[in-house]
Amino acid sequence: MLSMHSQTEPTQIDPSQTDPDWLIDFRGVELRRGGRTLVGPIDWQVELDERWVIIGPNGAGKTSLVRMASAEEFPSAGVAYLMGERLGRTDMRDLRAAIGISSAAVQHRIPDHERVDDLVISAGYAVLGRWREEYQDMDFSRAHDILAQVGATHLKERQWGTLSEGEKKRVILARALMSNPELLILDEPSAGMDLGGREDLVGYLGDLALDADAPAIVMITHHVEEIPYGFTHAMVLDEGTVVAKGLINSVLTSQNLSRAFHQDIQVDRIGERYFARRVR
Repeated sequence: MLSMHSQTEPTQIDPSQTDPDWLIDFRGVELRRGGRTLVGPIDWQVELDERWVIIGPNGAGKTSLVRMASAEEFPSAGVAYLMGERLGRTDMRDLRAAIGISSAAVQHRIPDHERVDDLVISAGYAVLGRWREEYQDMDFSRAHDILAQVGATHLKERQWGTLSEGEKKRVILARALMSNPELLILDEPSAGMDLGGREDLVGYLGDLALDADAPAIVMITHHVEEIPYGFTHAMVLDEGTVVAKGLINSVLTSQNLSRAFHQDIQVDRIGERYFARRVR
């Protein structure tokens, strides 16, 4: 699963071209708002079979970075390609159709009265809830299977507004997977879950990460304990800049996290999972 493309110097590539194996190709990318740089400049490439975690403190630029990676924002500077298409020279709506997103921003757009099964199955039409679309038996079967995989089958007839925060996270993840995306972006997927729910979800995401047919995955988190097994790469951000990026074992170190969080952090690895604590 691991490849050498992460070691390629991006400046060697002509700005008018990108590597066909890269779903994300950012070179010198920045996002600025109100005269302030939120993130960048960043060079970052993500291949078809890679699973990335992005970690850092509040305000580090994690969400700003993945908003560009999910075709929600144009970069203020640099060269950015998604799925081989250069941002600014292609229809962003077509790109979004190939990207599955699980985030609080998506959650906030959903009306309270929408049924869970309608939310999931309608993802294929990029709408929130069913309207007049016609669905086939295979659509219903896929929606049922995905809800079962994320442990949410029992929620399928519930209304969105009646769900707990943890239950909403499961449903949004199922919706993100329904469209069979090329790239899956997870913005704090286990936030709001209790310990049992978090561990169930981490286990499912770990199995997904090891699935050769699964999409490339980019996940934001504040906590190394939430990183599933099977993730291959990591990026540590602080104040909009990269502290470290590359293969996960070389990036998730005590030294790098201490730099990012501005305190002495001890990182331990137990099996395939990471744990962090402050050194006193």
